[in-house]
Amino acid sequence: MFHRLRVAEVITETADAHSLVLSVPPALAAAFGYLPGQYLTVRVPGGGGTVARCYSLSSSPHTDADLKITVKRVRDGQASNWICDHVRAGAELDLAPPAGTFTPSSLDDDLLLLAGGSGITPVMAIIKSVLAHGRGRLALVYANRDAASVIFGAELAALGDRHPERLTVTHWLDDERGAPRGADLAPLLSPYAEREAFVCGPEPFVVVAREALGRAGVPEDRIRVERFESALPATQDATAEVTLDGQTHRLPWPAGTRLLDLIISAGLNPPFSCRQGNCGACACRLLAGEVELVHNEVLEEEDFADGYILACQAVARSGTVAVTYS
Repeated sequence: MFHRLRVAEVITETADAHSLVLSVPPALAAAFGYLPGQYLTVRVPGGGGTVARCYSLSSSPHTDADLKITVKRVRDGQASNWICDHVRAGAELDLAPPAGTFTPSSLDDDLLLLAGGSGITPVMAIIKSVLAHGRGRLALVYANRDAASVIFGAELAALGDRHPERLTVTHWLDDERGAPRGADLAPLLSPYAEREAFVCGPEPFVVVAREALGRAGVPEDRIRVERFESALPATQDATAEVTLDGQTHRLPWPAGTRLLDLIISAGLNPPFSCRQGNCGACACRLLAGEVELVHNEVLEEEDFADGYILACQAVARSGTVAVTYS
């Protein structure tokens, strides 16, 4: 369920990234309680209707009175560009309560953190929470194009100065070292191979980070990944026939739109949670037509054999697609 919240402040972090400080009324305080590393789903105008996108909370429930999400422009990104161009202090946005599982089980654990670009957003929330409310030691490797692209640079430096025994920050700048490769990053990670690793950033960075962690000896089951928007496969305009709560709705489906976004923009209330292809809450059954999933970490071959797809990751590959939530 979406709730309307007021934007109390807009902070320019870099030329391409803005943080929105959100004012939560007392009546919604419980609904918007959160854990470090979680995200909010924001609904904004787009494609003649609305689109919903997930943005991680860069605030910490242990250090910040207000919620804060950080949005970086994405090339051709409907939501990120609309937010950066149009949202000012005093604006109101429709947001769903916090969700996501990219959060430490204990703030007392030592962690290895890898962030690429705006992937620093949930990682920043984790850093602030651990330093303020836990005993864990933190090692961060943060990759960006150049120094001007570093989000929260001054804040990270200040935290490092205040907690020199607990926070180590290594910046990787492409304009100085070239784009990172697994072999390049592995030596930076090896001293921390016994720690649980948290990885967040664009898909190319995630691929490199996972390779580097493997080279450094970090077991796969100790790697936690939060993916940001992936490139969409080739799609086409289509018509979606969606059966939900016993009623069938026929919806024009623009090319490149995720099925879940389409259904939400039509004013319907489908089930969903993570929006990342990780949880399966948005799963529905494909009755006719063809879709492609941009990302999937939860459905297995037997699920596909039974016709299940993830609405949050599905884009149309045929002219008509029929799905049901029954």
